[in-house]
Amino acid sequence: MEEKIVKYIEGRECPRCGETHLYQMSDNRFKCHNCFYRYNYKKLRNDFKILHYFSLEIPANKSARDLGMNYKTVRSKYMQYRQEIYNYLQQEFNKLSGEIECDESYFGGRRKGNRGRGAAGKIKVFGMLERQGRIFTTIVDNVTAETLLKEIKSNSEKGSVFYTDKFRSYKSLKFYGKHLTIDHNKYFKNGRRHINGLEGFWSFAKERLLKYHGVSKNNFLLYLKEMEFRYNYRKDNLFLLLIKIHFRPVFT
Repeated sequence: MEEKIVKYIEGRECPRCGETHLYQMSDNRFKCHNCFYRYNYKKLRNDFKILHYFSLEIPANKSARDLGMNYKTVRSKYMQYRQEIYNYLQQEFNKLSGEIECDESYFGGRRKGNRGRGAAGKIKVFGMLERQGRIFTTIVDNVTAETLLKEIKSNSEKGSVFYTDKFRSYKSLKFYGKHLTIDHNKYFKNGRRHINGLEGFWSFAKERLLKYHGVSKNNFLLYLKEMEFRYNYRKDNLFLLLIKIHFRPVFT
């Protein structure tokens, strides 16, 4: 893939059809002799550079400084990548099955008073982790039994084994699959009864979101889905995967 990127940027191969006969136009764009695709190699090169920094989780302000680019341009690209990740996760999603951990969490700045389920003004999120598999996350308006069960039914297979804490909103899960609970007032793990994997993801996401010094509620879902993506594909080469997502169908 890296070799092909160099060929595209240098105008030695068309990124759309693979044709090796290209010529440079008067405005410095390349044009393919076969499919007539035109592209600005400088913009393409910059897009690769920004995407690489994004894949490394380098904030937009630092990327802009390092690359000598305009911050608004880089940030706009970052938000575009996040939207593409969201769309990719939607398209690739399959219902979770097997052993599934379920838990809700609360994101937002530090506030005085109650924390966790008693906290006010924070963004409520719900997550499901397929053991030895993927995670699914979403924002919820509330954590009532009706809301959480709706998300579970929409995103998991009936008859799965569900692990939760003893929060009352999960009581009706027994009608959808096998339901095993863990009492966090006594212990955090009892054999296979735990939600440690999902709680580990919440820590993973919160630690990474801290570097942004606050995310607006309007954009929070895109940032959350970025964390879901990074967690689910943490063993993959994210830069190459992001190239396929961002440039497809051109690079696929």
